[in-house]
Amino acid sequence: MHPRPSPIAASLYTLRDLNADVIIMHGPHGCCFRTGRLLESDGVRVVTTAMAENDFILGAAEKLEETLKEAYDTFNPKLIGIVGTCASMIIGEDLKEPIENLALDAVVLPVESHGGFGEGDNTEGAIAVLNAAVEYGVISQEEADRQNEMLRLATQVEKTRGMAQGKYIKPNFGDSKEKVAKIIINAIKEAKKVVFVLNAKKETSYLFADILNCDFSKLFNDSNSSSNSNIKSNKDIENLHFIANLDENIGLPRIRQHAANINKELNEMGIDIESITGGLDEYPITPRKAEAYLKEINPDLVIVAGVPHALYVEELDCETIAVTDGPRLVEPLRELGYTHVIAELDAHSKTLGVDTIVDSDFGMMIRSAIEWEIG
Repeated sequence: MHPRPSPIAASLYTLRDLNADVIIMHGPHGCCFRTGRLLESDGVRVVTTAMAENDFILGAAEKLEETLKEAYDTFNPKLIGIVGTCASMIIGEDLKEPIENLALDAVVLPVESHGGFGEGDNTEGAIAVLNAAVEYGVISQEEADRQNEMLRLATQVEKTRGMAQGKYIKPNFGDSKEKVAKIIINAIKEAKKVVFVLNAKKETSYLFADILNCDFSKLFNDSNSSSNSNIKSNKDIENLHFIANLDENIGLPRIRQHAANINKELNEMGIDIESITGGLDEYPITPRKAEAYLKEINPDLVIVAGVPHALYVEELDCETIAVTDGPRLVEPLRELGYTHVIAELDAHSKTLGVDTIVDSDFGMMIRSAIEWEIG
């Protein structure tokens, strides 16, 4: 009953993950314009055929062919995506004909997506891109099958535990970041067993990894305390643990690089990831490994950042904190059983075009609270 991400937008993001140089949207110039503009920050050139009223009646095959030729001449791309929209798909535009007519020296993927594709789930648009990528030899059938299964499971998570449950969910901006940051700091100082779980989705991991990227060793830098003199970094804090879905060997090339970048930066910060639960596109299933690890070490406090509703928090017997990028996910997360919920805003826009961890509001609050604590 409330707006959700579009299959068209998912098609655009998936073409980005395939390292497409140019994406042509075959539809009105206003269709999915915000996503198109944001992807320019990620190095993808997004253009449109700018279909108008006459085109809805007479068709716009010539416009598409002209736009494809101009985009090729302008950008000299190796991989081009053509994404259908509601307008072009309803009138039955043939996206393949212009590709065959021009026979360009580039791979051109026609993606027949629209806003109501399948059941209207955004993941349908991503699946359409993957299937086209197999047909044109960009990825293997095996990789497409794995990706499609992850997307199916992601949809299931959203429909059963997230914001796609069918009812209206009022936006909510969560608990006080300062209050929750102090809960984490006090737990670490009191030698409680604290576990950070990164279960993030693709490039948004650059934002959610920032919540792990804090120097908690500063809390023990008391020159008068001989008992803590050996604590020089996070690795020296015995009851502090980190779990993350940062497998560098799983996913499309761009996604694997995100994981490598974040692992390197966290390691430099003295953060030792004790359990790698999977890749950044496996967030629907990586919580299963995280849950097994959590039950093994029996924590007092667990912080889950990224896609926290994929983790079965109801099976944990401890205090829990969820960090999400969706104001409409705050109430579902509370209903699942999270003790505290933090909402980060604009995760996608803040992480497009970056290759290093970016400041999150909650991460900055934790670091500020550490400084307040040590005076």
